[in-house]
Amino acid sequence: MATPFFSRRTLDFLLQEVHEVPKLLALDRFAAHDWKGITLMLDATEQLAAARLQPLLRDMDRQEPQLVEGRIRVHPAMRDLLRDFGNGGWISAMAPASDGGLELPYTISNACLFVFGAANYSATAFPYLSAGAANLLISFALPELKARYLPPLFEGRWQGTMALTEPEAGSSLSDLKTRATPQPDGSYRIQGQKIYISAGDHDAVENVVHLLLARIDGAPAGTRGISLFAVLRERQENGSLISNDVTTAGVYHKMGYKGAPIAHLMFGEGGDCHAQIVGEPHKGLSYMFQMMNEARIAVGLNAVSIASAAYYAAREYAATRRQGRPLNSKDPLAEPVTIDQHADVKRMLLFQKSMVEGCLSLLVQCGVWADLHRAGSGEEAEKAGRLLDLLTPVAKSYPAEMGIQSTNAGVQCLGGAGYCADYALEQFYREARIHPIHEGTTGIHGMDLLGRKIARDQGRSFAEFCTLVERDLDAAASAQGLAEPVAALRKTLQSLKNTTQTLAMRAVQSGPEVFLADATLYLEAFGIVTVAWQWIRMGALAAGRQENFYRGKTAAMRYFIGYELPKCLGLLERLNSTDTVTLETRSEWID
Repeated sequence: MATPFFSRRTLDFLLQEVHEVPKLLALDRFAAHDWKGITLMLDATEQLAAARLQPLLRDMDRQEPQLVEGRIRVHPAMRDLLRDFGNGGWISAMAPASDGGLELPYTISNACLFVFGAANYSATAFPYLSAGAANLLISFALPELKARYLPPLFEGRWQGTMALTEPEAGSSLSDLKTRATPQPDGSYRIQGQKIYISAGDHDAVENVVHLLLARIDGAPAGTRGISLFAVLRERQENGSLISNDVTTAGVYHKMGYKGAPIAHLMFGEGGDCHAQIVGEPHKGLSYMFQMMNEARIAVGLNAVSIASAAYYAAREYAATRRQGRPLNSKDPLAEPVTIDQHADVKRMLLFQKSMVEGCLSLLVQCGVWADLHRAGSGEEAEKAGRLLDLLTPVAKSYPAEMGIQSTNAGVQCLGGAGYCADYALEQFYREARIHPIHEGTTGIHGMDLLGRKIARDQGRSFAEFCTLVERDLDAAASAQGLAEPVAALRKTLQSLKNTTQTLAMRAVQSGPEVFLADATLYLEAFGIVTVAWQWIRMGALAAGRQENFYRGKTAAMRYFIGYELPKCLGLLERLNSTDTVTLETRSEWID
């Protein structure tokens, strides 16, 4: 029997009881759906994940992509899998019906992504990159471009990518150098190179469409001069496909997530790379932020997916591995117990459970806000948008960082076995490491949260977030067993508010370098508070219920509030310090 990789009951609990996702179906945009149909979609997701994706997990890791005669070769199963993703509607799930999509809530599409990622993260990357590219085209491309590109993307015959990063311009997109030269027919010629392009080239599809950022000749410097283009790997000419002067220069061999190729691409070395502009000139970065923000939420979900698979693998091992006896046992001949009866192993399992389920709840919440923002109206929609914008760097980065620690705890549960490739934990640990890097490093998102999201609306969205948490604390305070957890989070939230105010004053008095020097610590503290809030919400629903499922939720809540929340106070103490050692230290001292 295959090892479980997620809990369907926990996912249903979060969707239906905690976040009341069925209520979203009352919005006009989703009126064609009912919860029975959503359940069938989730059932089909679970079936495809278990029957097709999970069995390929180890094989895709060991047969990593190779560049052969100018084309990246991936696992042969991916061609049929991509068609399955297309036929099942997962690639077109969020797209409007008028564009050939299912028009499902973003929350449900993300729930499917979580399940697929827990089964096989590498295989999941291909279709969801195409979905992101398709959504970008739907939002900004001309009708004729959508008519040509969307059907093969939705069917899984084409691959979509986002092509941003360049050798000399990583997160600093204002420095990108890829050029776009206008042509008399309204098209452009592209010249430049892109690195670390996920699924940028492979043999499981007929063609690839790159959503690429470039600078039109004569465009303004900096991010204001960046435009967005659609660039095909092969273009059609005289009724047949020919090379579009897009060359794969190399494939990166990664420590994990090996089944999906990451390409180094050269555009227009021969001066014949044709492209179509998407939207208006010089607005490319603002357009790309739609795909980037969707991808950032997806990174958080993928981090939780891998942590979930690692948790269930560790739990299964701990429930069957016999070693040692209770410390109060006096009989050396007594039968050894399974290691999940030892307190320290239970601590590690509770750590994993509290991180996986707490972070997943946060990401479901972000999905609900996204749906309310794009499908709702009035102040509710605007507020949802502000909260989503505020929490996106947290939802991307805290699960990514904690996913590594959670998976590490799973490896530790297995002891020596966890360090061996005979067990999947070793692979999960390698795969977890990508997420604090993907779609912006943790440091970048720390500065985004503290330097932009907190400050840019005079603290309005932060105040709305605090009010929301306080409302849920008030509602939970009288629930059985929640008085102390609620009081602990209330105290920590007040400390976060005070620290935020102190840092705002520091920004005025000392400037951005001092203000943002420890932004990563602020992000971590914010993440702890946010996930603690999610656990209070889950704990309130589980309070007093005797079924093992709900008692497990109560135990995980107690663990997170008792073990993880106190760490926040240390981070906040450090943030209130005026010691600026990281700024004062010279690079030559670090020898």
